Amino acid sequence: MITAEISLTDAVRAANWARLLDAGQLARVEADTFESFTPKGGFICRKGEPVEHWIGVISGMVKMNNFSASGKAMTFTGMPPGSWFGEGSLLKREIRKYDTIAVRDTRVARLPAATFHWLLDTSLPFTRFLLMQLNERLGQFIGMVENDRLQDINTRVARCLASMFNSHLYPGVDTLVQLSQEEIGLLSGSSRQRANQALQVLEKQGLLRLDYGGIRVLDLDGLRRYEANDEH
Repeated sequence: MITAEISLTDAVRAANWARLLDAGQLARVEADTFESFTPKGGFICRKGEPVEHWIGVISGMVKMNNFSASGKAMTFTGMPPGSWFGEGSLLKREIRKYDTIAVRDTRVARLPAATFHWLLDTSLPFTRFLLMQLNERLGQFIGMVENDRLQDINTRVARCLASMFNSHLYPGVDTLVQLSQEEIGLLSGSSRQRANQALQVLEKQGLLRLDYGGIRVLDLDGLRRYEANDEH
């Protein structure tokens, strides 16, 4: 799993898509990509800004967020280390449609838009990777719409945790999910206290274990299938 100590170069080389590039393409990516740091609660990018980079999470955690007209926050998804995001807006060359906020102190890699589009023009494997990325992203957001309509918090927390295990979108995630109960609450649209109650229910069912430093997933398929009426 990617950690805070990893260098920018190593983080880029560890990306699934970077392994598909030839030596010349990888050299340009490494030369053009730069790193930025955002403290907990800070904006990595804001809704309405021009999309100038494809962004990868080196360490920390990012949430994709938006606000209603009344000011109510809505979290779409969380992005752990190893995630790359923003390809849709780059492809459409549009302004950003959402905020991304650091859930904890976060380092990100920024690949300039010009280099991103150059890779599209010069690397068929990279283009195929992006097709898969967009397909996985679509499936994730369809699941999120379904999840958002489930009123039971226990089910929402279970699905939230399960959604973190996508080897294409989140290749760095281990069975130990290093999220606090507060962060689980933010990502599932519930309070810290209610998320804690849900995690205890899921732990009693043998689906996970609350460990020091995070949540140990014991039954991923069980989390994906979980419904509130499964409780005993």
